[in-house]
Amino acid sequence: MKQIFFLLFLSCILLQCKKQAPENLKNSWTEISERVSFNSNAKNLEFKSGKFNYKFDAKSLPLKRVIFLNASLVGFATELSVENQIVGVSSPEYVYSEKILNKIKSGEIEDVGNEQKYNLEKIIALKPDAVFTNYIASFENTYQLLKQNGIQIIFLDEYLEQKPLEKSKYLILFGQLFKKETEANLLYNSIEANFFTLEKLAQKNKIIPTVLANEMYGNQWFLPGGKSQLAHYLKSANSVYINKDNSSESAIPLSFEEIFVKAQNAKIWVNVGNHHTKKELLMINPNYAKMNIFNQGKIYSITGKEKNKANDFFESGVVRADLVLQDYVKILHPALLKDKELIYLKELR
Repeated sequence: MKQIFFLLFLSCILLQCKKQAPENLKNSWTEISERVSFNSNAKNLEFKSGKFNYKFDAKSLPLKRVIFLNASLVGFATELSVENQIVGVSSPEYVYSEKILNKIKSGEIEDVGNEQKYNLEKIIALKPDAVFTNYIASFENTYQLLKQNGIQIIFLDEYLEQKPLEKSKYLILFGQLFKKETEANLLYNSIEANFFTLEKLAQKNKIIPTVLANEMYGNQWFLPGGKSQLAHYLKSANSVYINKDNSSESAIPLSFEEIFVKAQNAKIWVNVGNHHTKKELLMINPNYAKMNIFNQGKIYSITGKEKNKANDFFESGVVRADLVLQDYVKILHPALLKDKELIYLKELR
């Protein structure tokens, strides 16, 4: 009888373990965002990025030779100080990092072309451990050719992330790939803590300004949706964004007349391209002079850290959500951050 009870007890334990196994397996994955997650153990690093799945043998890490085909992804490498592992970049004229530019000049980092024409022979000859890029469906033939030559392509579409901290959190995945786990976690935790501190600080101001964003392109004004990255930043910075009730993550094309009405009460106008003066704006579209915000409000472009074609807003700014939010809080509630200077944004005069 004791043996029967023991066998029944053992069976229950085994059944319970089987039930718990899938849940435990699920919980072993670290979520970066809805699009990206990873699972790391002593043997492997697995991760998912959109529709793509990857598995690296732990012995093959850290990555020692990498190529970046997007300047926005370069920011994660520079924040983790792994520039020495970069052997190639595309469109170097859009790279802001001084250290990487110096390595390009010295020949330590190769120019591998641009989106119009990648130098596939050079990419293959460099024998990278991995090539980092956004996924572009029309480049599928290029990707297949590289894969056929043994090149590992890592697709990371960070530009699709609309929540600023989720984009910053890609740092943790880069930390896994470059064996900089401690540094990546410390940096992300610092960014997150700074972000929440700024968010809380912004709520102290009871005067909440109304904000307009972007500008006219041709005959349309592409206004960021209410669920876009900019809308998230403006909400965290305690403002009333004129398109906050919209449910889209994408920019919404509107006419000048529609914007004219929506922006009647706006006092702050942000992300006005790469212009440097209000006169430049009028040269593009004289109708701006009819707007109250042009004449009486404050206007800011994203030219605070710009060198020729390169703009650090799209490089380190991709990673440092806390510093970008700091700029918006400084603009919207200047009295709260008197000791801070703008980093990525700049007032037009």
